Amino acid sequence: MSEGKKKIGLSGVVAGETGICTVGKEGTGLTYRGYSIEELAEHATYEEVAWLVLHGELPTRGQLDDFEQTLAAVRALPAPLCAALELLPRAAHPMDVLRTGCSVLGTLEPEGEGRDGLAVAHRLLATFPGMLLYWHHFHHGGVRIDTRTDEPGVAAHFLRLLHGSSPESMQTRAMDVSLILYTEHEFNASTFACRVVAGTGSDFYSAVCAGIGALRGPLHGGAHEAAMAVIEKYRTADEAEAGLLEMLAQKQVVMGYGHPVYRIRDPRSDIVKSWAEKLSAGHAEANLYAASERIETVMKREKNLFPNLDFFSASAFHFLGVPTPMFTPIFVFARIAGWSAHILEQRVNRKLIRPTADYTGPAPRKFTPLDQRG
Repeated sequence: MSEGKKKIGLSGVVAGETGICTVGKEGTGLTYRGYSIEELAEHATYEEVAWLVLHGELPTRGQLDDFEQTLAAVRALPAPLCAALELLPRAAHPMDVLRTGCSVLGTLEPEGEGRDGLAVAHRLLATFPGMLLYWHHFHHGGVRIDTRTDEPGVAAHFLRLLHGSSPESMQTRAMDVSLILYTEHEFNASTFACRVVAGTGSDFYSAVCAGIGALRGPLHGGAHEAAMAVIEKYRTADEAEAGLLEMLAQKQVVMGYGHPVYRIRDPRSDIVKSWAEKLSAGHAEANLYAASERIETVMKREKNLFPNLDFFSASAFHFLGVPTPMFTPIFVFARIAGWSAHILEQRVNRKLIRPTADYTGPAPRKFTPLDQRG
């Protein structure tokens, strides 16, 4: 392959097969197990979608009820994990909290006889919100919370733990849809990291920790946090336009725009945008939605770029009262279903992922003894 045609970073390279998800079909589409993201976001719950990616089919009513009950039953954190979370610094990055929590849980409840990969997936689905919020409330309020709630779904469970009260139905549904949109996205960096580790025969927790570590990087996760930092600077749409034009004149990168796979639009963006608009109605900071919408207009006009999922997720999460540092952890709460499905699929594949590299170092040369080196 010539130098100009190399696929740097494996972009566009087929690195395996999956029956879980298709991304970017005809430049716009996204499906989970054959179902369009639009239909899933309109009609399904996150738990239905998590079951779908894990098992290949949508659940029956009985299966969904059992699944929700299973997750609710395993939300409690073991005492040693709580003790470890208390030892973490107050200033720790929330993604580091989740990575550490996952690793500690893996030592306390190792995968093996009586606890297979699917059981581990269920446990992580159930406990990630509790891990983050136990640490958060302990270090920011001096409170040791009970991570068990009566809320049936992950969305309401997270919001209940965050705010200490049952969320309104619209808030719950908005978070539920956000989790659906973030559930799965084929061979993205964090999912591929999970599959690489799973391909070595390592344990489930190690593979998930690799995924969290990859998502921790700003080139993969964190775009919605960076987008929020831009959006919240402006009080009006006109201020947003003026500020954005100044950013573009200075050739600054505006996070939350464009995508390495989608070429025309991100099909998830319009969905989360509609929820951001609904949540903004009557909100004290409704101006943030107006600013976001104007930024979208300017980016299309000036750069012909479209918003990806992260951009309008920023204002949606903000309207739900989620602190900005917790935006990427929400990604983890959702994507653990997709990661788990890929880990299980890679185990069936039983193939070590070991690509090759084009060598760019020195040509072969003879070793020079130490006393002969100038």
